[in-house]
Amino acid sequence: MQVKEEKKEPVVSRPGESVSLSCKVEGLPLSWLHWVRQRPGRGLEWIGRIGGGTGTTFAQSLQGQFSITKDTSKNTVDLEVKRLKQDDSAVYYCAREPQLHKRPQS
Repeated sequence: MQVKEEKKEPVVSRPGESVSLSCKVEGLPLSWLHWVRQRPGRGLEWIGRIGGGTGTTFAQSLQGQFSITKDTSKNTVDLEVKRLKQDDSAVYYCAREPQLHKRPQS
């Protein structure tokens, strides 16, 4: 089981445009996947997540700037960055939330 980065090349877009980034997931359900970013000279910043269904949660300061969707036919979770600003220049990461499973009692 693994989560793979889909785009290895830098994505270049102009301010005001939108861009989509894709995260390919193998061997795991497409649930509880998070997107974070790291802007130059700064720490990691949580953007948001998609839950077990299609529900999403975003950092309050970033509401309306991003959308997260999943495509089960491609096993991808996609992040759309809307109306790009210069400050959106960053390295973007996807990560899966750890899942705890109880062992059956014997």
